[in-house]
Amino acid sequence: MIAIGIGCRRFTPAAAIEALIHRAMGQVGAAGAAALFSIEDKADELGLIEAADHLGLPLTFLGRDVLRAQADGVTTRSARAEAAFGVPCVAEAAALAGAGANASLVVARIAADGVTCAVATV
Repeated sequence: MIAIGIGCRRFTPAAAIEALIHRAMGQVGAAGAAALFSIEDKADELGLIEAADHLGLPLTFLGRDVLRAQADGVTTRSARAEAAFGVPCVAEAAALAGAGANASLVVARIAADGVTCAVATV
């Protein structure tokens, strides 16, 4: 399972999200089933929903407590995510939580155009 964690600013267009996902996945040498994960606060973010639909990937929104539980595994801290949501980093924490127990980051957080993305796998 390849878990792709996504964070984004409000009203980020789907094309920007898709572009960063493609960039991150270009760094991953493994193939397999992939899914997108983000924080529950983004459940109404149309660009994120559209990107998942365009890419044909399932999208799961995780609670803040689930992301906080990944604090020891994140490598990049985000002051913005800490202030807004009380989580260490949306993209990395979501990827780690989505991949499950014993997950590790294969792509640490990358950012562009208001989007952050990280990839984790077991």
